[in-house]
Amino acid sequence: MTEAKKYPAPVENPETTHFWQAAREGKLLFRRCTKCKEPHYFPRSICPFCDSGETVWEESKGEGTIYSYSLMRKSPTGPYAIGYVTLDEGPSLLTNFVDTELTALKIGQRVKLVWKPTDGAPLPFFTPK
Repeated sequence: MTEAKKYPAPVENPETTHFWQAAREGKLLFRRCTKCKEPHYFPRSICPFCDSGETVWEESKGEGTIYSYSLMRKSPTGPYAIGYVTLDEGPSLLTNFVDTELTALKIGQRVKLVWKPTDGAPLPFFTPK
């Protein structure tokens, strides 16, 4: 029997508490600037595009496409894949790909959100649809 992978608990701070609370409810949040209309992830209160502090929370439906990825074949914990997913709502995020044959990943492939438990809030990862 293989042991389930243990993921580290995320570190919360006042700016990310709302994000991690939503994660505990199975919701993936990102921010959108009300001034320039650009979505961004990781959610922070200042827009990285125009420096406006006028941002609002939005919920992602948790689907997108692989923009880019890299296979890490040698690791103390075994092979894994990391990459960027562009959510259907617009922002791109760096993530791990899980629950799939890593060599089957393709740029442009559709993926969906999966949550992996930690001792704190769950972490968002992606797997092929």
